[in-house]
Amino acid sequence: MTDLVTLTMASPVGWLAIRGHDDAIVALDWVDQAQPRSNAKLLNEAAQQLEAYFSDDLQYFDLPLDPQGTDHQKKVWNDMLTIPYGGLRSYGDMAKTIGSSARAVGTACGKNPIPIIVPCHRVIATGGGMGGYSGRGGLETKRALLILEGVMLA
Repeated sequence: MTDLVTLTMASPVGWLAIRGHDDAIVALDWVDQAQPRSNAKLLNEAAQQLEAYFSDDLQYFDLPLDPQGTDHQKKVWNDMLTIPYGGLRSYGDMAKTIGSSARAVGTACGKNPIPIIVPCHRVIATGGGMGGYSGRGGLETKRALLILEGVMLA
């Protein structure tokens, strides 16, 4: 594995820092300002896909991912990847699918190191409530991502 590199980009939900190495994306974080743009091929591809997503021209990310976490967290994150663009799944439904509790699924969602690409914003509370969102801006950011995907929640 090579050294971790970072690329920052502007987005409708704030400045994003994509972090990865030659083989995979490992994190996406919110940052306060731009940093020098990396020339890493994979990070530039990730930025292009994110720009297409925010322009409503991309519904599925095709990037190698390597999020670091526990086995349970990785199960939750892999299950999130099956939620289609514009789709929603409850914490409880995900818990049933992977054999867990809704609270443990919510905790894993909050620790998702690659939000947006691993779509934790598509996970909601049973009964249609928003649940939470650990990305910068909290529920306002979650709502903005869902609206972008054509989902309107009360």
